[in-house]
Amino acid sequence: MALLNDSPDSDLPREKIYKYGAQSLSNAELMAIFLTSGVVGRNVIEVAGDLLEKYGGLQELGRLPVSEYMNNKGIGLAKACKLASAFELGKRLSRENLRSVVLDTPELIYEHFAHQLSGLPVEHALVVTLNARLEHTSTTTVSVGSVNETMAHPREVLTPVISRSAYAFILLHNHPSGDPSPSNADHTITTGLVEAAAIMKVRFIDHLIIGRPSPGRSAFFSFRAAGIINS
Repeated sequence: MALLNDSPDSDLPREKIYKYGAQSLSNAELMAIFLTSGVVGRNVIEVAGDLLEKYGGLQELGRLPVSEYMNNKGIGLAKACKLASAFELGKRLSRENLRSVVLDTPELIYEHFAHQLSGLPVEHALVVTLNARLEHTSTTTVSVGSVNETMAHPREVLTPVISRSAYAFILLHNHPSGDPSPSNADHTITTGLVEAAAIMKVRFIDHLIIGRPSPGRSAFFSFRAAGIINS
């Protein structure tokens, strides 16, 4: 078994953190801190790198259940629980930081929520509620659909908005294909929500479709930027 201290690097991950800070470590080195030991023929940093390559990066790794971590050689229950705990701490920190952000532009909304939706294999719809300063108060999953469609009735979207007495809300959903161009159904629910929000006297800030960045194409589509939402 290859231990963390068996790494051939001149500066081991723990030593690098002490000397230069955690920001100096690569993703694989940070994961190695939690994994502690590798397997025969692969040191712990290489094992961490293998995981990142297999699952496609930190976002995908952070969504895995403990049981899936344990499907990899050298990772038992203890290591799997450490990884799950590390990712959950990161998510909670992100939510804490979000509380003081004014979510008033499509770019800021994308920056703070893309990690929750990009890369998912099926469509998910989230409703984000905001206070009068347009700061985050809650995030609710209101629909999980298929590879190319999710159905969310305006009633389902507005339920968390009304139940939390929110001042405003944002609707987000992803396109697993990576292309954020809106479908006819996306246009229909958006126009319906514009009307419903006006009746309920709540602000509909934006509907963002999350895709993936590509040359010549934005990673997201904003109905506000397109002039369809004007509140």
